[in-house]
Amino acid sequence: MEQTFMKEKKILPLVLSMSLPMVISMAVNSLYNIVDSYFVAKLNEEAMTALSLVYPVQNMINAIAIGFAIGINAAVAYYLGAGDQEQADKAATQGMLLNIVHGAVLMVISIAVMPAFLRMFSKDETVIRMALEYSNRAFLFAVVIAMTLVYEKIFQAVGKMKVSMFSMMCGFVANIILDPLMIFGIGFFPAMGIAGAAYATGIGQVFTLVVYLIFCRIDPLPLNMARKYVRLDRNVAARLYSVGLSATLSLALPSLLISVLNGILAGFSEKYVLVLGVYYKLQTFIYLTANGIIQGIRPLMGYNFGAGEKERVKQIFRTTLVLTMGVMVVGMILSWLIPEKLIGLFTTSPQTVQSGVTALHIISLGFVVSAVSVTCSGALEGLGKGQPSLYISLFRYVFVIMPAAFLLSRVMGVNGVWTAFCVTEFVTAGAAYLIYRKYGVNGSRSHELYN
Repeated sequence: MEQTFMKEKKILPLVLSMSLPMVISMAVNSLYNIVDSYFVAKLNEEAMTALSLVYPVQNMINAIAIGFAIGINAAVAYYLGAGDQEQADKAATQGMLLNIVHGAVLMVISIAVMPAFLRMFSKDETVIRMALEYSNRAFLFAVVIAMTLVYEKIFQAVGKMKVSMFSMMCGFVANIILDPLMIFGIGFFPAMGIAGAAYATGIGQVFTLVVYLIFCRIDPLPLNMARKYVRLDRNVAARLYSVGLSATLSLALPSLLISVLNGILAGFSEKYVLVLGVYYKLQTFIYLTANGIIQGIRPLMGYNFGAGEKERVKQIFRTTLVLTMGVMVVGMILSWLIPEKLIGLFTTSPQTVQSGVTALHIISLGFVVSAVSVTCSGALEGLGKGQPSLYISLFRYVFVIMPAAFLLSRVMGVNGVWTAFCVTEFVTAGAAYLIYRKYGVNGSRSHELYN
């Protein structure tokens, strides 16, 4: 299969053709957590709070697996664009092996630290017990998740976006069927409660991996993942980790942020911890179209930069920024038109719904401008510039929002935490613009890539 269409097809149709399958894939991926939350919420609010407390660690596992897979994606796309097949093969083979190791280590560490982690944020033994029931089972699938994400990013790197979309949809269908069966004990399934949600999600991931393996057999990748490439190549590994570590940190920072915000919100009421957990479920879904577009353009940026098509890289960036801003306009409008329905998916408590509506109204004011930082960060990762992308994430998740949430909560109460989200998006957008100008394809330090 030739990937030359990435540097020959017109920009807008190309971006849309690569992004739309990823938008659907992101929707499916987001629905994994949303479906779990929807059915778990039918148990009781303690169960939903338990999911909210597990989410930061669960997100950390996904962040490390996804982040390194993004490094594989960037390296494979770049090498293919540059016409270096052997290096592309090495990047795919060694990337898979390394991410399997990451998954195994994460599984052991996460299960070990969860009891102490949960007691940092809750004294309710029922909530802690339910959180452990979920996490101890969900984390067993960490290796499967790591392998699945490598295949996802490799298929994306070679332009086979529809394979990723179809594979993830198969896993989601399995998950959505199994969730009610395993949680509530329908048919011959025993009622497992919140543990059933963990098993259903993990089995869904196994289905996705199996579908990827089937596609590798019936429609082989234009890559050779072979034993002869198993021995680590220092240069390839360095390139995988240069983007992978930065992308991992960027994706893991929300977990740190959520933990810090949970600590601040718990000082007001555990109800607000639940509200934050619900918001992050919704935020993932609201941002999924924008993130799907970013996933679609990462291999385009890398391939065209590797092929020396700098003007196309700039056109792809501009097109992406316009599309993501349009998407976030829709997200903000929905947050104001139907906030009760969105929050009501996860709780039936009128007080919690009202608190969630207030939070969503305030936070959504920063949605549109957030498109700048989201696009700049994704474009830099596609170019293989993980460190500048990390700078943007640090602004968004650490340097601004954490101190702002703490200070504003002292002045405005709990609404100060929600206001900090909005303030952060405006500050980060300005920082992201300056960082991209400096490190982007025509920036003063653009020569640093792959030297």
